Amino acid sequence: MSPAIKNVLVIGVVALVLFLLITQPTQSAEAVQTALGWLRDGAEAIVTFVKSLFA
Repeated sequence: MSPAIKNVLVIGVVALVLFLLITQPTQSAEAVQTALGWLRDGAEAIVTFVKSLFA
């Protein structure tokens, strides 16, 4: 992918995120909390897996 296309995509994603944060702050916060919950659950699963390997 060319650098120009990457720049356009990055600017587009940033603009979309800013638009959503400004127009729908409550829903945006809920989405971030959900994503962080998924990351936490995934990290806990990995820790449990590694602990079970060495137990």
